[in-house]
Amino acid sequence: MTSRVTDVWGARTPYGPGEPWPERVDQHLTVAESAVERWVPSACVLCSNGCGLDIAVADGRIVGVRGRAQDRVNRGRLGPKGLYGWQGNRSPERLTWPLVRVDGELRPTDWDTAMAAVVARSQHVIDRHGPLATAFYTSGQLFAEEYYAQALIARGGIGTPHLDGNTRLCTATSEWALIESFGSDGDPGAYEDIDVCDTLFVVGHNPAETQTVQWARILDRLHGPDRPSLVVVDPRATPTARQADVHLRLRPGTNVALLNAILHELIRTERVDTAFVRDHTVGYAELRDTVAAYPPETAEEICGVPAADIRDAAHLLGRAERLVSTVLQGVYQSHQATAAAVQVNNVNLLRGMIGRPGRTVFQMNGQPTAQNTREAGANGTMPAFRNWQNDAHMRELADAWNVDVMRIPHWAPPTHALEIFRHCENGSVRFLWVTGTNPAVSLPELRRIRRIAEDERLFLVVSDAFLTETAQLADVVLPAALWGEKTGCYTNADRTVHLSEQAVDPPGEARSDFAILLDYARRMDLRDQDGEPLVRWREPEDAWRDFTALTRGRPCDQSALTYATLRDGTGIQWPVTDAAPEGTPRLYSDHVFPTSADHCEDYGHDILTGGQNQEDEYRAHDPAGRARFKAAPYLPPHEPVDDDYPLQLTTGRTVHHFHTRTKTGRSPELQEAAPEMWIELTAEDAAPHGIRDGDLVRVYSRRGEVAAPAVVRGHRPGVVFAPFHYGYWDEAEPGRHTRAANELTRTEWDPVSKQPLYKQTAVRIEKVADARDVAPGRY
Repeated sequence: MTSRVTDVWGARTPYGPGEPWPERVDQHLTVAESAVERWVPSACVLCSNGCGLDIAVADGRIVGVRGRAQDRVNRGRLGPKGLYGWQGNRSPERLTWPLVRVDGELRPTDWDTAMAAVVARSQHVIDRHGPLATAFYTSGQLFAEEYYAQALIARGGIGTPHLDGNTRLCTATSEWALIESFGSDGDPGAYEDIDVCDTLFVVGHNPAETQTVQWARILDRLHGPDRPSLVVVDPRATPTARQADVHLRLRPGTNVALLNAILHELIRTERVDTAFVRDHTVGYAELRDTVAAYPPETAEEICGVPAADIRDAAHLLGRAERLVSTVLQGVYQSHQATAAAVQVNNVNLLRGMIGRPGRTVFQMNGQPTAQNTREAGANGTMPAFRNWQNDAHMRELADAWNVDVMRIPHWAPPTHALEIFRHCENGSVRFLWVTGTNPAVSLPELRRIRRIAEDERLFLVVSDAFLTETAQLADVVLPAALWGEKTGCYTNADRTVHLSEQAVDPPGEARSDFAILLDYARRMDLRDQDGEPLVRWREPEDAWRDFTALTRGRPCDQSALTYATLRDGTGIQWPVTDAAPEGTPRLYSDHVFPTSADHCEDYGHDILTGGQNQEDEYRAHDPAGRARFKAAPYLPPHEPVDDDYPLQLTTGRTVHHFHTRTKTGRSPELQEAAPEMWIELTAEDAAPHGIRDGDLVRVYSRRGEVAAPAVVRGHRPGVVFAPFHYGYWDEAEPGRHTRAANELTRTEWDPVSKQPLYKQTAVRIEKVADARDVAPGRY
């Protein structure tokens, strides 16, 4: 049997438009199938696709996984990370006891001692500096019930606005692009739209490596009858781009100029659904006037894409009858992120391609439970998509929690992650709890992040399953259960909710984040306004009931979605209500959008500057259920190349790893497939330095340096690519910091989504040694 490490997308099962995607069940076991004692229903947590699977259990251990054929998301398929990544759970490097720093060293201890230290410092900081001196930085890996517990504790209990997720780094722009255009978060379509579309517009998104099962679905359409057209926007010749009818290979940071040119051509060639635009949108005139300045020739000068290619792409998009657009990190982590993502929404709105089969836009997520941080209010929004500026929304939240509305911080937007770390840097935050994420590898400008974490003024708590680079800097480390070792719900990128049942016990003394948070709330003696315990739950299902009740009447309404319903074997798309108990495949099928002033999730921003719209001005121009066109001119990036740093670095992902390799790096198959960092260059950029494949190269930015073998296969001259996954937990020489790509990146974020900009860093390169002189892993 062909290894699925190399055969990434598996065997083709071609199908035509309107046909169901054929089933294909993928499975990987480390024991004979006859030795499996039971199969426990769950879903994959190693990308945002949310593939349904069953966990194989034998002798109290996870021994494999099997795709679930009846699941609507994947029809039985699993990608390499889904098939092999679960083996991280069984790593001997799992944390099994709490650790507390004593005399400069982390030492094992018991839970009472560890939690007493966490609570004592929490109370000390609150008593001396106030609740705003505490902060929480969470994950895209927890379950909805755990995020909701964090939101209740931080916002309703302690009263701090400083709670955000690492979803800020990957898909905050998804959230805000949807809010700016449609009034609320939540992708409007269903994955089944891929089954019936005739055109795919893939912008800054490489599903072939980031969402392999979704790409398998697209490949099966591309290999089937009546193949859809495919337009790809990406600086690199990715596996996705190599399948395109038109590949727009633009300069990094020029997305807005390119998309404005496409919009210009759609309008010029009269490919606008004028009735839809007239009846269901606002802002068209400003968009028309803005993009008039971006004919393809102008975009060619800015983007380096031939004007003829731009016209060809616009022609394919303009003739489409069923258009599906997708967007991911090539937009979200790039210059003018929200402005660019909104322009993709504008393409679909111009064409009237929303709310109907095969007509949608996916502002994709990157992590498996990223959507839940947003729904539960554990990031830069309030629970259940409530508007922090809407007093009625805040009273509803206060009533649900039975707290004074003024305890819930809503005088300003909830604090975003990079601002939290700046508060830590200047000493205004003295207590930081990091849960299930690894900012010492994933945040930009890592030298600065290490300095912040090591500041003696900051008390750092880390909950994790492994002693990550961040955990190594902590004052207290709490051993956490992983997926498969706890129960909870999570939502994928097309709003499909799955329930993951606990299959095995966590190792040693490790506990679920839900149990840890409940223990913390109890020890902190958090109370509601009647003097009763603020957090009264015992089991995750208790929290789920409260959370889903809170969603009633909101765009993410899940008020009729129960654990019992989710145990039926396939995921369910919200909204799930008494009127729609089996879920809702598509939003906005009536072309009414949640943009009214009383209902919208946020009043929006100036997408160029990030200026926050105020309630009174929004009400004065209430869209009242219409989608919003928002226009933006192109602005050049803030760190251009120059003589000292003549190349642009863009970071990204590889198919075999996830985030900072905390789990995938401990899967033998995945780690063997991609064991080391590398630097991708074009032959044109490599030649002046005498660099060939495998040579050791060093890359410098204004903030740091990295060293790794060269891979001379780039296709966009002037662009250097590096995967961001690699850190230092398995470094051959501890203490050396020249492996992580984020040593190079800079602290800058999008003005609307506040997402860091990882895709444009000015760098220079030099050759260090020939390939034959480089010892593996010693750079």
